Formats: sequence, C-alpha cells, structure tokens
Amino acid sequence: MGEVSERLFPSMAALAPILAREIADRLAAGVKARGAASLIATGGTTPGPLYDALAQADLPWERVSITLSDERWVSPDDPASNERLVRERLLQGPAARARLVPLKTGASDPAAAEAEVGQALAALPRPFNAAVLGMGADGHVASLFPKDAATLSALDFAEPRFACAVDRPGAAGAHRRLSLSFHALRQAAWTAILITGADKLAVARRAAVGGDVAELPVRGVLSGPGPVEFWWSEAK
Repeated sequence: MGEVSERLFPSMAALAPILAREIADRLAAGVKARGAASLIATGGTTPGPLYDALAQADLPWERVSITLSDERWVSPDDPASNERLVRERLLQGPAARARLVPLKTGASDPAAAEAEVGQALAALPRPFNAAVLGMGADGHVASLFPKDAATLSALDFAEPRFACAVDRPGAAGAHRRLSLSFHALRQAAWTAILITGADKLAVARRAAVGGDVAELPVRGVLSGPGPVEFWWSEAK
C-alpha cells in the first residue's frame, strides 16, 4: 500500500479552490521540469466546481495534456459524456489552450478502440503529474467495478494495456465504456480521489487498510507507487 491520506472539508465550495491550486502547482512543476505536463480528469457531477476553479489558473496551458479516467461510449455532446463535462467546465478561459486527449473515438465499440486509445495515452508525458479520480460507494474507480470482468482482467498491474473496454449490460443506466487500466492509473505521480458524503468516506477508510482489489477496485490505485489523497467534502 502506498502513502494514503485524507483532506476533509465542509463543502465543495471550500475544497475546490484549494485542490485546484494543488493541481495547478503540480502541472506547473511538470512544465518547468520537462517542458510538458499531463493530467487525468474524472467525470461525473462532483468535479464541476473544481474544474471551474482550475480553469482560471495561470499556467502555460498549451503545454498541458488532459485525458479522462474513463468514458461512456456515447457522443461527446451527450449529457452522459465525461468529455463534454471537461470541455464545458475545465477547457474554459485560460485552460482552453490545453490539449485534450479524449477516450471516445469513431470506433463502433470500446473494445475496437482499445489499441488506438492506448497508443495515444502511451504518448502522453509520464508519469502523469496529477490524477483526479472519483470513487463510487461500491469502491469502483474509473469504470473498474467490483468483481466486473474488466476489473478482473486488469488485476495484473504490469500488463501493459492502458485502456480496457467495459460492458455492464445488467447494470442500471449502463453504457458501454472505455476505462483507463490500473496500469495507466498507477502511473500518476500524485492522485486526488474526490468524494462526498459519509458513506464514501467510510468506504475510503476501509479500502485504505488493504485487501482484495476485486472487492474494492479503488485499492488498485491506493497500492500504486505514488501518494494518494482522498479529498472529501461533507456536502456537495
């Protein structure tokens, strides 16, 4: 298990500007050290205020590449698209100069896109300077769900695949998805896992003591070489 810590806040309004500054500092350091920086960004409803704050950071954004932790196989203008969220909330103002490396391609399904997307991800500056991930109340991270076939196939952390197709036909609101693999997620130099509510904090603390990755997939990130911080807000 790597270094795992908590940052606790009463609200997302209190958390967002502080986390935005932390991410911006890490991206700036990456640009200074190697001329380029990279960020993994999560989707969902929670990170919107964070992205609003980060978008205004004074950075050489033209040297920053951003990709996503996972994506539903829907059009980029679909309300369920993580790419749409990032374009509307993060790639605004100064941050509009950043380069987005999307996961959704013109391929008919996620499995057909694995190799193409994997090549694009492998070409990004690594280690990723920062990763912002979410976590479900079931302990899933990106689109790696408990006991799911994609999660089980990704448990070999040394397996060099960067992206893996996820098909959950029996799940509520299911979409076919493409997810970064554990191999990719564990290449972040620093990871912030953004969560809200008492239930997710309890799951985070249970995951942090170690155990079966297939049961709580977030453990596959926590056991990586880089430090991981849970950024928790009591309220959204």
